[in-house]
Amino acid sequence: MGKAFRLSTEFMAGILAGAGLGYALDTFAGTRPWGMIILLMLGFGAGIWNVMRASGFTRPPAPPPDRPD
Repeated sequence: MGKAFRLSTEFMAGILAGAGLGYALDTFAGTRPWGMIILLMLGFGAGIWNVMRASGFTRPPAPPPDRPD
């Protein structure tokens, strides 16, 4: 149950961060509603990526093989 709460928190944090940054961008730049839409989508993608990373679905890339020079 703790892992489920962590994954849902990771997902919501990405979405809320994107929404907050989009709102701030729209407020200061006057680009309403485009900043909110674009950064909300990026936050959704970041939330999914964080959930995949936290659940172990993705692994860090392997280091390149050593090449003798």
